[in-house]
Amino acid sequence: MLTLKKKNLAAMEYIGSVGLLIWQVLINIRGIYRKFDLSLGQIYFQAIESLSLVLFTSLFTGMVIAFEANYQAANYMPDVYVGMAVTKAMFIELGPVLIGLIIAGRVSSSIAAELGSMKVTEQIDALEAFAINPIEHLVVPRIFAGIVVLPLLTIVSEITGIVGGWILSISSLNITTAVYWRGVRLNYIPTNLYGGLIKSITFGFALTLMGCYYGLKAEGGAEGVGEATTKAVISSTILVLFLDLIVSRLVFR
Repeated sequence: MLTLKKKNLAAMEYIGSVGLLIWQVLINIRGIYRKFDLSLGQIYFQAIESLSLVLFTSLFTGMVIAFEANYQAANYMPDVYVGMAVTKAMFIELGPVLIGLIIAGRVSSSIAAELGSMKVTEQIDALEAFAINPIEHLVVPRIFAGIVVLPLLTIVSEITGIVGGWILSISSLNITTAVYWRGVRLNYIPTNLYGGLIKSITFGFALTLMGCYYGLKAEGGAEGVGEATTKAVISSTILVLFLDLIVSRLVFR
């Protein structure tokens, strides 16, 4: 019973501290224009330096979807179905979720490691000693960049995945360009695109928030930084899947 109470108290403390950080971010985000140079640096790091990974992953994902759609629909559905399947899968699910998981592994871990190193070496304490708000200076630019970058990378991923499906279709599946792109046009529904972008915005906020939260909570030297990085990746991955379910139920019902 005592152990259960401790777990409940720990869970409540965790929820409260995350909620407090969100509140501090909302209060300080109105001053983002004063930290616009820091935000641009974070946008470059999160977007440009992740672009090659996004392109390769999305290209092969589109190819896999096209191959499996053709395999499942062979002798049952017309060839136009392949383009339709790739478009819907990339817009609704695989585009935003794929990018969310990539950013969880690359960006959220990097943020946690960077802020964790600053925390254990007392650099954040030094900022506070110079009357510099660490939330406004360190956290807000990273979260703002995540909210901006995730939808952009999601659009790039969706386009790249559709192009990957087209490349495989004309090269291996004996589907013509006209038939494939007719399927893409037939299955383009604005709600699918907007729903995926809404997902990516929530992912961008959640992933960068978790990286910042665990980075600021790091303690105990290099071992503590490593633990904070691991927790940031795990929490971010779980949040991507959880928010995917919530947003899907709200948008696509």
